[in-house]
Amino acid sequence: MKYIDISDYGPAENLVSAECQQPSADEGEIVIKVAAAGVNRPDVIQRLGFYPVPPGASPILGLEASGTVVALGAGVTQWRIGDKVCALCNGGAYAEFVKVPASQALPVPKGFSMLQAAALPETFFTVWSNVFDRAGLKAGENFLVHGGSSGIGTTAIQLAKARGVNVYTTAGSDEKCSACETLGAIKAINYRQQTEFVLDFLRLTEQRGMDVILDMVGGEYVDHNINMAAMDGRIVSIAFLQGSQVNVNLLPVMLKRLTMTGSTLRPQSPESKAAIAQSLLAEVWPLLEAGTITPQIFASFPLADAAKAHALMESSEHIGKVMLLVDEAQ
Repeated sequence: MKYIDISDYGPAENLVSAECQQPSADEGEIVIKVAAAGVNRPDVIQRLGFYPVPPGASPILGLEASGTVVALGAGVTQWRIGDKVCALCNGGAYAEFVKVPASQALPVPKGFSMLQAAALPETFFTVWSNVFDRAGLKAGENFLVHGGSSGIGTTAIQLAKARGVNVYTTAGSDEKCSACETLGAIKAINYRQQTEFVLDFLRLTEQRGMDVILDMVGGEYVDHNINMAAMDGRIVSIAFLQGSQVNVNLLPVMLKRLTMTGSTLRPQSPESKAAIAQSLLAEVWPLLEAGTITPQIFASFPLADAAKAHALMESSEHIGKVMLLVDEAQ
C-alpha cells in the first residue's frame, strides 16, 4: 500500500510518499480501506521528532480516518465487511489502509460524506473526554476555549453550545473571531489586539468568570486561566504551544477551590477509548445527524500532498480542520 513516510525528523517537506505492506487485523481489530484522514497538531509534533510513538502503535502518521471495513480480526462482531466507518486510530491513517481496534470505530453519520466523517474522531474524542467527562461541563455554565478557530476549538464551541452552555473563546484574528461567533460563541476576543482579555471575560460574565477552561496554549495562559476561573472552576490542559513549565501562584487555586487537570488521548487504554466512543454514539451522533453540529473543514489535500497540509497546519491560517483525501471513489 501507499503511505506517507517521514524521511527525517524536521520540516514539512520531509513527508514523502512510500510503500509498505498492507496491515492485517489482529484479534479485536478491523482493517479500513481509507477514504480520508485528518491532519492534527500531534502529527506535526511527531514529524518534528517530539512525539514518541506509544508501544504497539503504528509509526505512520495519522490519528483519524474514514473508510470501508475490508477485514475483521478474531472476535469482532459489531462490524461487517463493507461497513462505512470513521475511527480514532492509534497511528497509521496517512495510508491507503489502516488497522484500528474495532471498539474505536463509529458508523459514518447519516448524510455525511467520507471527508466529513474523517474530520470527527480525533477532535470529538478529545473534546468529549476532556470537557464533558473530565471537567463535567454542564448546561448554564460559562465555558472558555482558547484557540476557538482550531479543529478542537470549532468542535468544542459547537458541542458546548448544543448542550446549553455559555461559550466564550479567544482567536488570533477578527476573521477567526467572527467564525467562532457564527458557530455559537457569545464572544470571541482577538488575543493579538486585546491583550487584557482576562478583564474582558470577567466583565462579560459579570465577574463570575469561567466554570470550565480548555487550554491548548500553556505558558502565560496558565496564570490567565487561574485569574479567569470561577469559584470551583475546572481548568483542562491538552497542549502547551507556549511551553509547559511555568511559575504559578497557587493561592488563588486554593481560595477559589480550582481543579487543574489535563490528559492526552493517544496513550489511553483501549477500554477508555471504547467508552468515549460509546458516549459519542449516544450523545453526539444524533446532533451530527440532525445538523446541529457540523465539522468545519478548511481545506483538503491529496494524500501525496501531505507536506502541503502540514505547512498549512503550521501557518495557523486555517479555521477548522485540515484533511487528506486518500480514496475519493469511496
